[in-house]
Amino acid sequence: MALEAMTLSLSNSAMFSSGVVEDDKKQEAFVFPKFVVMGHRGFGMNMLQSPDEKMKFIKENSILSFSVAADFPIDFIEFDVQVTRDGCPVIFHDIFMFTQEQGVIIEKRVTEMALHEFLSYGPQEDGTNVKPMLRKTKDGRVFEWTVEKDAPLCTLEEAFVKVKHSLGFNIELKFDDNTVYGEEELRQTLDNILKVVNEHSKNRPIIFSSFHPHAVRLIRNMQRNYPVFFLTNGGCEIYKDVRRNSLDEAIKLCKESGLQGIVSEVKAILRTPNAITRVKDSKLSLLSYGQLNNVVEVIYLQYLMGVEGVIVDMVKDISEAIANIEVTNKDDCEDDDGKKCQIRFGEERKKT
Repeated sequence: MALEAMTLSLSNSAMFSSGVVEDDKKQEAFVFPKFVVMGHRGFGMNMLQSPDEKMKFIKENSILSFSVAADFPIDFIEFDVQVTRDGCPVIFHDIFMFTQEQGVIIEKRVTEMALHEFLSYGPQEDGTNVKPMLRKTKDGRVFEWTVEKDAPLCTLEEAFVKVKHSLGFNIELKFDDNTVYGEEELRQTLDNILKVVNEHSKNRPIIFSSFHPHAVRLIRNMQRNYPVFFLTNGGCEIYKDVRRNSLDEAIKLCKESGLQGIVSEVKAILRTPNAITRVKDSKLSLLSYGQLNNVVEVIYLQYLMGVEGVIVDMVKDISEAIANIEVTNKDDCEDDDGKKCQIRFGEERKKT
């Protein structure tokens, strides 16, 4: 179930156990009190090219998607935040918005739009849809953004006001991999986001995360109320910035910047499971994301390996399976402490 009335405040946190280092420039260690489940972009991301209808059920990153996810036994939702030209934090994953006018595909950068223009795309509250949305995949294909249950775009403020208060927010600070940002530009963007968070958080559990190394360092320096996690694919893709290319580089960045944890592509964790020990020894929390997290057995494996939480698309299936984890004393397995145990993962899944 969602973690009731808990805040991820560094100064007063029921969510984590905290070991605060005397030098406030250093990192503070946090441990989740339970294995946490986070809904990816709410009830799950949209993969319009997928034959699986579950991936095209509810419009991702919408109030509807967040509210449906909140009905399941999860702890957080994860979503992407960008800031419009006129300084309003909005929730949208892609860097560019695509639509079609008179047979011609039009693209526009989200951060170059004013708020009213951003909100004019897709279905409106009055039922109209003047600017239908398209989506471009990494391989260049363009699909109509058609889902079974469509919903309007939304702002960060709306999410705070309209989504169940006990549900935590993992706020991904979204930046373009192909853009070089100056410090002042980054700082202004983060200022706009922090203003909304500070005005509307009301002790809601909150985590900040980002793939952008300088953004996580900045947001950590600009506030100490909420944990900051570095997002990495752990070398599954290679970038010019070496800090993004391995779990060891991610650990190094976190330690240097006083961050609280890492959110890694699950494939990187499964490839280098000994990195989990290095993460733990560095007093960092470890979460994972990726399509493999939609497989119950992969979640189970991470649970045993010591990963502290997962970001998933199949919110219903995964959350219900995890809610049924049971640990009982048995003679057929032994944990690291020498205690006999058996773990049941879901009613009909028995593993040792």
